[in-house]
Amino acid sequence: MIMIPSYIAIFVYGAIVSSISFLIIYFLMPWYIRYLIKKGNVVLDYHKAKRPAVPRPAGPILFTGIAISEIILYLLVHDIRILAVLATTAISFIIGYIDDVRIMPGWFKPVALIFAGIPIIILGAHGDHLNLIFGDAFIPILYLPLILAIIPIAGNTINSIDVLNGAATGFIIITALPLLLSVAIFGDNNILLAGLPMLFGTIAMYMFHKFPSKIFPGDSGTLLLGAMYGALAIAGNSEIIGAIALLPAVMNSFLFLSSVKKIVEHRNLKSRPTVLTDDFKIKASKEKTAPSTLVRLLVAKGPLSEAEIVNRIFILAIFSSVLAFVSIIMQYYFTKW
Repeated sequence: MIMIPSYIAIFVYGAIVSSISFLIIYFLMPWYIRYLIKKGNVVLDYHKAKRPAVPRPAGPILFTGIAISEIILYLLVHDIRILAVLATTAISFIIGYIDDVRIMPGWFKPVALIFAGIPIIILGAHGDHLNLIFGDAFIPILYLPLILAIIPIAGNTINSIDVLNGAATGFIIITALPLLLSVAIFGDNNILLAGLPMLFGTIAMYMFHKFPSKIFPGDSGTLLLGAMYGALAIAGNSEIIGAIALLPAVMNSFLFLSSVKKIVEHRNLKSRPTVLTDDFKIKASKEKTAPSTLVRLLVAKGPLSEAEIVNRIFILAIFSSVLAFVSIIMQYYFTKW
């Protein structure tokens, strides 16, 4: 393993892997959109007046850009933990892609994602301490099952918030900032560099996923982003900071599971949490059996347009990220005392 020796090297390596991830996704995505449309791999966007057909999934191109960048980074620094993060991302992508092409039962994704955490354990991309705000906890045995829980939680959390144009990708971009800062302070430079392809690849993806979406990420896209986020948090000794940044998405998952009381696919719900008005705004469902979600909570006072709801989700992401930044400052100064 080669630890990056200087800020100049960090900048150069970071520029290389960030540019590769961004450019591959940005330039391949238009071709891939045309390919999916030609193959008929489209779904209707029900929140639009004309219900346009939007191609799906973008996961394969998103993964291609990120994976190539991570491989190049590994060749530059020879850190096995980068391969661990990549392997976790790859397994999560495959699980999501299976769910994209086949309708799998509700338990499939959370259970299958447990296996995505195994490379982190096998390749030793984790420590023995859980980095808390006011210190750390030495939990060498308990940490292993915690890893196997973090990856499914992170993957499904991002997957569950992918309900509106640009919501999931924009959310990852915002919340990646405090995570990468935490990794830089409490982790090391190699894992920081491993996080840049995710950030810049997602920025490129967002340009096609933002309102109005030209393509949807699909389960393959959201699961790989969520799982990679979790893997970086583990390898970068930043699990708590990552959890704080993801609070709105975690709350969304908690609301859904607490109301439904079982793991179920959104497409299999008998009652929808929200309904569409005649002027194509989104309002909360009045059905008692409708599950609770973050979006339903946001429109509880009255109907909102899709763009308005996404903006409010981003505001929540900014707020939780600010909390994460404050936690980083507190943790940093506490360790200095």
